[in-house]
Amino acid sequence: MNVNPMQLTLAGLVVLMLSGGASVLAGRSAASSARLGVFGAVAGCALGFFPAVGALAGGLSLSVRIPWPLPLERGLELGLDPLSAVFLVPMTLLGALCAVYGAAYLGKGAGRASWFHYNTLVASMMAVVLARDAVVFLVAWETMALSSFFLVIHEHGRAQARRAAWLYMVATHLGTAFLLAMFAILSTRGSAGFDALARAGAALPAPLAAVLFVFALVGFGTKAGFMPFHVWLPEAHPAAPSHVSALMSGIMIKTGIYGLLRVLGFLGAPAPWWGGFLLAVGVTSGVLGVLFALAQHDLKRLLAYHSVENIGIIAIGLGLGYLGLAQGLPAVAALGFAGALLHVVNHAVFKGLLFLGAGAVLHGAGTGELDRLGGLLKRMPGTGAAFLVGAAAICGLPPLNGFVSEFLIYLAAFRGVVSPSAAVVVAGLSGLAGLALIGGLAAACFTKAFGVVFLGEPRTERAAAAHEAGPAMRWPMAALACLCGAIGVFSPAVLPLLAPAVAVVMKDTPEAATAGVAAAATPLTWIVTAAAVLALLVAALYALRFRLLGARARHAVTWDCGYAAPTPRMQYTASSFAQPLTDLFAPLLRTRREHVPPKGIFPAGTAFSTETDDLFQRNLYAPLFRMTGAALAWFRWAQQGRVQLYVLYIALTLLALLLFCFE
Repeated sequence: MNVNPMQLTLAGLVVLMLSGGASVLAGRSAASSARLGVFGAVAGCALGFFPAVGALAGGLSLSVRIPWPLPLERGLELGLDPLSAVFLVPMTLLGALCAVYGAAYLGKGAGRASWFHYNTLVASMMAVVLARDAVVFLVAWETMALSSFFLVIHEHGRAQARRAAWLYMVATHLGTAFLLAMFAILSTRGSAGFDALARAGAALPAPLAAVLFVFALVGFGTKAGFMPFHVWLPEAHPAAPSHVSALMSGIMIKTGIYGLLRVLGFLGAPAPWWGGFLLAVGVTSGVLGVLFALAQHDLKRLLAYHSVENIGIIAIGLGLGYLGLAQGLPAVAALGFAGALLHVVNHAVFKGLLFLGAGAVLHGAGTGELDRLGGLLKRMPGTGAAFLVGAAAICGLPPLNGFVSEFLIYLAAFRGVVSPSAAVVVAGLSGLAGLALIGGLAAACFTKAFGVVFLGEPRTERAAAAHEAGPAMRWPMAALACLCGAIGVFSPAVLPLLAPAVAVVMKDTPEAATAGVAAAATPLTWIVTAAAVLALLVAALYALRFRLLGARARHAVTWDCGYAAPTPRMQYTASSFAQPLTDLFAPLLRTRREHVPPKGIFPAGTAFSTETDDLFQRNLYAPLFRMTGAALAWFRWAQQGRVQLYVLYIALTLLALLLFCFE
């Protein structure tokens, strides 16, 4: 019996929602609740994963319409095409792996509601990329925001978690306000179905299309984490449980990228400045994101800023893609879009791996503060090896997956540099400079992160007593680490799978998109093959050395430069390692230093600490919120605490609305 792939996907949505509800009704047993939640998450994600792979491999576009009452006059319409599949594949994969990890990570600390919110988050993200109606899209979007809010505030006893959750809620609803305005303007010319919105958008005058582009960029960019709309992200990701951080950073923020790609396709031919603006946003987000990551002292906060950096890399690819479309350069457009879409998948894999690794560090050592760790590779070898793979992948080192997507964007930029258009030449040079700077700073940052956390000697007793994570936490990390290598090594075979999705974005035939993407296959094959052979050669030489010298090798104290009793305090700290680079960019970072110098002939002690606040939060949002609070304080006279007055306010508001409607 042939089963419609859309039926399997819908079944996955139903399983996720039913299992989430069942986990709440599982009585007082946390174990039963966790089993129901995890089983439902894995089963629902599996039912969504295979149809997505089929749609991506076959270039299929499927849809289904379910009868539904008002306000959906056409019914509930869902669809699956290659563009949706690019996001659905990592979404379901990461959703299942993080659920397995989360059961062990939370342990007895998991509440029954946490699995309901987790499964609802996964289901709502799936609904976002499957929606083919503005109303369905916005309902799924809001459900995604609410469920992730409750996951961020999981540890509601901590002031940091409460602050992060409310900041996230404010930011996401401000972004949603722009999306509501955008869809309202588009839907005035027809129904809320995406097909009707595309027809209406194609007939828009250029100034109105430009306004809608800005609305889409702000609305979706807030969710994605574009600077300066990113301020919620470094707060929410460290506050959430680590498996939730992996899911939010790995895929939830990418729904903003999906929404931007989908909606910009409604607005007709892109203007050249759209691509230039996206490129500028990408370079800004990428460079500043990695700089602020370099200055962090907390592992999860460092990783959160790297999400901003990688969203910037995706935006660079999108900017080159839309600029290539506007200037009639299909090769630049195809490579830019292919690199951006592949980086969506790759970032989900290696950033999910890194956040799970950070969670294992928190679980095993009890802290994520870099300067309280050290020497964990001996105590947590599995976690350390997996984290090292993720760190190499996010730095773009071949033959891992992060290199492949960045290589495609580099090729798009190089194609732009040799194009006849001066604007594209400047954009290509800007993209190349931005990517090179981002890559160098990312390598420095993860050298710091891995070295301070896993190498050297433990800096505290808790780090010395750290223990390895259990199998349920290690196996998801191992699976993601293997994917980092597999996608990179087999990338020449992966590239053709992107062509149908690129064709959807370019509104072109799959053959044209395939020709543009295929240009990268030959050089990529040579580079990946050479890197893989070199890696195997190094591994073989290390194994041979261990076999020849392992039995005769003696273990002794490392040469201590004349120090008879070296201590962990003599190691580099995270701040001291990064200081040369943070000092170089001091005008941007504005790091605060607190120094208590030694005094007297026999000083009792000294202290030195640094703190780097977010540039935009300090100089833009904090003053804005203070002014808003001061302005709203004038209305406190209306807050009398009497129910009768509040009922009167509601009645007067309804009366005013009725008068407005009758006019």
